[in-house]
Amino acid sequence: MKEEQPKSSAGKLKKLLPLLALILIFASFFIFGLDEYLTFKSLSDNRDRLLDFVANHYIAAMALYFVLYTIAITASLPGGLLLTISGGFLFGWLVGGLLTVFSATFGATFLFLIAATSLGNPLRAKAGPWLARLENGFKQDAMNYLLFLRLVPAFPFWLVNIAPAFLGVTLRTYVVGTFFGIIPGTFAFAFIGSGLDSIIVEQQETFSACQASGKTGCTLEFEVGSLVTKEILIALAALGIVALLPILIKKFRKTPA
Repeated sequence: MKEEQPKSSAGKLKKLLPLLALILIFASFFIFGLDEYLTFKSLSDNRDRLLDFVANHYIAAMALYFVLYTIAITASLPGGLLLTISGGFLFGWLVGGLLTVFSATFGATFLFLIAATSLGNPLRAKAGPWLARLENGFKQDAMNYLLFLRLVPAFPFWLVNIAPAFLGVTLRTYVVGTFFGIIPGTFAFAFIGSGLDSIIVEQQETFSACQASGKTGCTLEFEVGSLVTKEILIALAALGIVALLPILIKKFRKTPA
């Protein structure tokens, strides 16, 4: 019995190592000020260098974008919208959208697996019967619920990544639901990014004109979120409601007249 306890502790620590690594990446991101690079100003300042790098090293640029996006999603780093729009800006809406869909799916899957192995079982053990009831309800229509959560932009992406891990969603359902669920929003934002260059040029010209006039307090600021129109949000929400229709119809049929 004395020998089994160290083995058990070592096994628990081994399961927690991926989670600790993610926490370390997340903390380092802010400690070393890397969040300063995920801004419109940084994208604007490095516009020429980024476009030159993509033009001269296209495959390497695609691979680098894929890896960075995957890490950002796995570690739940901020700036996902800017990264998605930047993918459309650098590679065009089609290639940028495809890169983002695949890298986001990979990153979300890694996070799902880490959450399921590191936190899923302990949480179920401590949560008691109420989580089991919620888990059973979610399992019956896991794909539809997951598509709804992915399509409607009202839910934080990181939360939707880990919540299914606590609700017993299978890996296959999670990957398929994530992949197809993020396609509409991803390509919408990548398409916005494909037209971002004209906005950057306009902002740079305005900033240069302000400086040339001798004015003080000239800033190069632009809210990327302002590019996301209410029409896009309504369209995504409508798709999310469509994903819930099978569940609503099923419940309606079960309801006695």
